[in-house]
Amino acid sequence: MDRRRFLELTGLACGGLALHGCGRGSDTPPGRTGTASALAPLLPEDVRGKVFVGHGDDAAACLEAAIEASGGLGFIPKGATVVLKPNAAWSRTPPQAATTDPALVAAMTRLCLKHGAGRVIVFEHTIDRPAAQVLAMTGIGRAASEAGAEVIAGSSQSDYVPLDVPRGRLMKRDTVARIVRDADVLINMPKAKHHSATELTLGLKNLMGVNWNRQAWHTGPDLHQYIADYATAVPIHLTVVDATRILLTNGPKGPGETADPREVIVSRDPVAADAYASTLFGLKPANVAYINRAQDLGLGVGDLARIEVTRV
Repeated sequence: MDRRRFLELTGLACGGLALHGCGRGSDTPPGRTGTASALAPLLPEDVRGKVFVGHGDDAAACLEAAIEASGGLGFIPKGATVVLKPNAAWSRTPPQAATTDPALVAAMTRLCLKHGAGRVIVFEHTIDRPAAQVLAMTGIGRAASEAGAEVIAGSSQSDYVPLDVPRGRLMKRDTVARIVRDADVLINMPKAKHHSATELTLGLKNLMGVNWNRQAWHTGPDLHQYIADYATAVPIHLTVVDATRILLTNGPKGPGETADPREVIVSRDPVAADAYASTLFGLKPANVAYINRAQDLGLGVGDLARIEVTRV
């Protein structure tokens, strides 16, 4: 991530408070005690509203085809530190469709290293514990390591630093994983699935896994606005949505009914990626409020009529 987007941080968020989360201030949403300042991510005009979809039985091949069609990985500087953020929150196996396909994580790792990345880190703040067991159950730990990535679970409060959200409408302060703050590039790799609180989990919501106290968002006045607000302060350089198999019911953890679109969705526009992915569930972007909230904040295109989809 461009370090100019973050100022130097001092102190720890919620210092001295319980491990499970920060306290609530009198005039801020729960968990908002950060002190850093961040600029809103800038989305180049030539990538706005453009979505690339690989389709087939080989997830890695679908990913490679979609990335090639999108113009490749030229946004990754040589020697860069790249963080991959899959959805690996739950102790579920890949066929249960609650976590990102480990084959995709491995393939993305190899592509980044082939392009010249100096370091690839797979990062997740797991919900189920212990984290090592979750990463083993999902298959992501082994697959990523064998592909050449470092696998890190942000399980301690000391792994997070304060973050200001100056463009947020409700959220003004929160935290971000130190590893994400210090990276040159963030590639978001969500699993497309049902969610009981937000209708769907897609890319924008997957960013909840890079802050410390995500539960606080659920107890605030508007979870959808928090999701959109947070994305204004954490630049996403590429979104890769795993829609090879999707969870239709009982999300986010399942088990539940599944379907097999056999698609890998790639976009530099995080809003457009989520907007397109919502259609795989028979929904419209308007059914997933954080998509429209993010569009309103200028983070991308959520209107299907303005999204250009290229299938490969």
